[in-house]
Amino acid sequence: MASDTQGSVELKQQPPARIQIYSTPSNEITPFWREKYEREAKKYWDNFYKRHQDRFFKDRHYLDKEWGQYFCGAGKKVVLEIGCGAGNTIFPLVATYPDIFVQACDFSPRAVDLVKMHKDFTETRVNAFVCDLTAEDLSKHISPASVDIVTMIFVLSAVSPEKMSQVLQNIKKVLKPNGFVLFRDYAAGDLAQERLASKDQKISENFYVRGDGTRAFYFSEEFLGNLVKENGFDTKEHSLCCKQVENRSREIVMNRRWVQAVFHLKNLNYSITEAETKLQLLLKESSKSDNRVIEPETESEIDMSEGIIEMFGVSNSNNEINEVNVGDWSFKIKVLPKENQHTCKSTGLMLWESAHLMAHVLSTNQHIVAGKRVLELGCGCGGICSMISTESAELVVATDGDEKALELMSENVSSNLQSSSLAKLIVKRLEWGNKEHIEAIKDLNDGGFDVIIGTDVTYVAEAILPLFATAKELVSSNKNINKELKPALILCHIFRRVDEPSILSAASKFGFRLVDRWPDESATASSHSIISSWFREDTQDECIPSTALNIMYFTIL
Repeated sequence: MASDTQGSVELKQQPPARIQIYSTPSNEITPFWREKYEREAKKYWDNFYKRHQDRFFKDRHYLDKEWGQYFCGAGKKVVLEIGCGAGNTIFPLVATYPDIFVQACDFSPRAVDLVKMHKDFTETRVNAFVCDLTAEDLSKHISPASVDIVTMIFVLSAVSPEKMSQVLQNIKKVLKPNGFVLFRDYAAGDLAQERLASKDQKISENFYVRGDGTRAFYFSEEFLGNLVKENGFDTKEHSLCCKQVENRSREIVMNRRWVQAVFHLKNLNYSITEAETKLQLLLKESSKSDNRVIEPETESEIDMSEGIIEMFGVSNSNNEINEVNVGDWSFKIKVLPKENQHTCKSTGLMLWESAHLMAHVLSTNQHIVAGKRVLELGCGCGGICSMISTESAELVVATDGDEKALELMSENVSSNLQSSSLAKLIVKRLEWGNKEHIEAIKDLNDGGFDVIIGTDVTYVAEAILPLFATAKELVSSNKNINKELKPALILCHIFRRVDEPSILSAASKFGFRLVDRWPDESATASSHSIISSWFREDTQDECIPSTALNIMYFTIL
């Protein structure tokens, strides 16, 4: 067991790694969520268009530059836009080519409504309708073999891989024998895929769910080639495009990758111009050198580069309000919506059962914090334990390592506490093991904290040592003989990836001793233990949200 001095020296000589308390990524999401995202795909895209309206994607004016030859020619042409969204493909085409008529479909009713409300919408040029091509027969909406061109711009990626064939079969029914499919979508290795791969957001190979519940598939050359061939199409053009998009305000460079191709029904005879032949040879040579084709020198836009940060972050407008009642306290806490919680990298944007239990304990046992200096580690966005502590504590400092969680925490504190309590509560960033953060907390209270509270902060093995090392640096040095008056570290949690022996070993390393635990089923357990006295028998069942919860009470040696 390390002494006080040994623990302190070790922290300074070998500082633990700076760690955010994120869940460890797993290979794939659970079957429950996989089925939910599939079953409710329409709802998630409908919510997407409800939130963003027509402001998310830029109009695709590059279509004329990329595929102008397919839209030109004698006579009127019928274009089918699959996954029309808010009309970012439709209206640039209608404005550029006066002789085309566009059939536009999407399985989001809200998206179709946005098309019909567009200032340039007219029924003489556009027919917009709701249709799910993975489940409905497209030929019931459009006459068979009547479409000259099908555009699929960043849309097939939103479909489950196993249902992509159904979409292509639907297209075959309405495409003319000499018609073309113009395709552009995400390529494997795109920045967005790399971001999603670092989180618990993988559905299956190259298929991921975003934070808002919408999904995206990233096409490999082999997968796309086989998909097209197996469904009766030949490939006329195919290129892998790469581009760096710089966001100067955020000082980041995003490497975007997408695939662009043109398909046609098998056995179609067509002539290739000399220019097209040279272009395809150039693309083929480029792909040999670095397995990619750099986009030709045009100013074409990448649809998903705009708003990419918001898609993978947490939008303030997407938060929900939870009403939390604890004893005589009633809180309205802004948190991340439930359907997004498991896909968000930060665990601090939601309320955990352990916080509910500890908040109940504090609300009915104010003597735990009365007149004391209280520190909460990993408060998350709710901080209900910290807010309840302000009723009688001398000072409360609520900390978390995640900036987004702290932003929400500050909002929740301001909206739930009166000015007298607000004056006692400080919200501060603290990454465990970060010496600068630790010193900043010490500046707020140089005497150390009498009570340190942590709810559900022990489930990442790599974070346990930094947790106790940080607590050791910030706990008060008061060594009162009475163990209930000694500075205390109180942890409330469900044992997940880290078991009790591992926690006790880390605690001992930094001079903490377990003096009480709850529940304690051992034969020597005292009915007058510190923690047991916090619960009244007649209210115990209603205040404990889960029987798997545990409380550990440590004092400093």
